[in-house]
Formats: sequence, C-alpha cells, structure tokens
Amino acid sequence: MIIDTTEIQDINSFSRLEFLKETSGIIWILIPTFTLVLGITIGVLVIVWLEREISAGIQQRIGPEYAGPWGVLQALADGAKLLFKENLFPSRGDTRLFSIGPSIAVISILLSYSVVPFGSHLVLADLNIGVFLWIAISSIAPIGLLMSGYGSNNKYSFLGGLRAAAQSISYEIPLTLCVLSISLLSNSSSTVDIVEAQSKYGFWGWNLWRQPIGFIIFIISSLAECERLPFDLPEAEEELVAGYQTEYSGIKFGLFYVASYLNLLVSSLFVTVLYLGGWNISIPYIFVSEFFEINKTYGVFEPTIGIFITLAKTYLFLFIPITTRWTLPRLRMDQLLNLGWKFLLPISLGNLLLTTSSQLFSL
Repeated sequence: MIIDTTEIQDINSFSRLEFLKETSGIIWILIPTFTLVLGITIGVLVIVWLEREISAGIQQRIGPEYAGPWGVLQALADGAKLLFKENLFPSRGDTRLFSIGPSIAVISILLSYSVVPFGSHLVLADLNIGVFLWIAISSIAPIGLLMSGYGSNNKYSFLGGLRAAAQSISYEIPLTLCVLSISLLSNSSSTVDIVEAQSKYGFWGWNLWRQPIGFIIFIISSLAECERLPFDLPEAEEELVAGYQTEYSGIKFGLFYVASYLNLLVSSLFVTVLYLGGWNISIPYIFVSEFFEINKTYGVFEPTIGIFITLAKTYLFLFIPITTRWTLPRLRMDQLLNLGWKFLLPISLGNLLLTTSSQLFSL
C-alpha cells in the first residue's frame, strides 16, 4: 500500500493543529486560575497592611512605615524573612502529618475562591451548589489544624488542634443554617443567582435588610471560623503558647499565617455576595445614569466596575473583624461552646423557620 507524501503532510499538519488546540485550551483554563491566585495574593497583602495601619490608629501609635511607601511592603518583608528561616521538625513527632497539615489548611481555603463571583460573568465556577461547596471545602481546614497539632507531639499543639476542630463544628452549623435561609429567599444556591436575586429590588432588596438576624449570626460565626478575636481560642498565647503553631517555624509557620488571612478575605467576600448585593452598587442618591447607559451599550467598564464594587464592600466590611480584635476580650472555651450551641444554633433554626414560613405564605 503506497501512501502519497501529500497525505502524510496533511496528517502531520492535522495532528499539529489538534495539539495546538489542546494546548490553547489548557492555557485558557490556566490563565483565569493564575489571575485569581495573583489577585488573592495581592488582596491578602493589602489586608495585612490595613490591619496593621488600623490597629496602629486604634492604639494611637505609628504603624509600619519603613518597608516601602507607607509601609506597604511590610508583609512581603515578613514573608521573605520566614522563607529563609530554617524548617525545624519535632524529634518525636509525626513528620508526615506535621508537614501535610499547613498545606491542607491553605489549599482547602484557596479552593473556596473558585465559587466567589466578582461580576456577572467573573466567576471561576458558577455551580448550582456554590455556597454549600464553600461550606463543605472550608470544613476541611480544621482537619489540617488537627493533623498539625497531633503531628507536633506537643500537648499545647494537640490541645490547640482539638479546640480548632470543636470550634469549627460548633459554628459551622449556625453558619450553614443562615446560608440555607438565603438560598430559600433566592430560590438558588448559586452565588451568581443570589446576587442577581438581590439586584431586582435595588438597595432595599439586599439580604442585609431581609435577613438581619441571619446577618448578625453569620458575622459571629464567620469570626469564629476565622479564629479571630474574641474567638482565637485555638492559638491563645496566654494559655497554649501558640496553639497548633507552637512547633512550627519558617515557611510552614508562614502558611498558617497566610491561611488565617485567606479565610478572613473569603468570609468577607461571602458576606458581600450573600448580604450586601455583590457587584451591584444600587445605593440611594448615587446615580450615574449616563455612565451606566454607556456601560450597558458598549460593555467597556462592566467587569472592572464589578470587581471594584465587590472589593470596596469587602474591605469596608473588614473593618469589623479588625476593630473587634482590639475591642473585645477573649472568651473562655466553655463560653465559646455555649454561645455556639445554646444561643446561635436555636436562633438560626428559628430564623430558618421564619424564612420558610414567609416563603410558603408568599406562594
């Protein structure tokens, strides 16, 4: 059987074309992912700088000012310092658990960002179960903390890991019930659909006004999930040295530091998406009708405006966890669990019952 050289060239060119198509497809998948990761990294650096500046203002002292203009590069300097520090391992600890723990904590929180919408078409994965995927993935992080505590072979570390697990279980249930109430109001669990459901009624259609009890419970539960004061029992310095972080040094310690701020940022983003109308501005007395008409016609600034509005709401909300850090004293462990099980759980159940009843009567 004789094959013509032109046929061989056609086959080779076809195979090259298919290879190029596959490669370009992979690149187009990776570009949004890397863009999101870069944005998250910058967002975390901004949060660290903001927290230091706001904390300095509250305590009437000078914040970071030497590393870059206005101390902007202070977080990068700290990260570089941790990167070059020695990684120490506990002599009788479980090395595998000790090493895997910080990575699980960071990766599980990073995956949560895939369902956060920054605009109507600016979301990595618009899933029907978006908000519940976030809750499911974020519940993996305490397993990493528990592994770190157990692998350290240190009673303070292990106690910190146990506290992290107990705290996460206690406050995840009220948080989930609040999200379920929002899903019932919006008739969807997709993050994009929840934002669009709020945009139908403008500023007064935000779930902040329709679910005020749920909003307060969500904030308290989010602070507990992020282990922020007054709920930082897993790493209480006065009681447990540094909790599950006690035996860590270098980049592994830095991963825990990054994980706490990643968690804080994703919680604030979900507050914006679920309660503050997401990327919709719809604030009374702010009308830029001509600008938005141009935007609708040509679609020039829509993605940029969506990202800007979402981040503006998120960073404004971040003032609450930052200021509570220097305002409220730390709770005891029994008070923390009592608050979760005896107060927030019954109130969130009542809120869910009220929401369900109102939705049934409105049919």
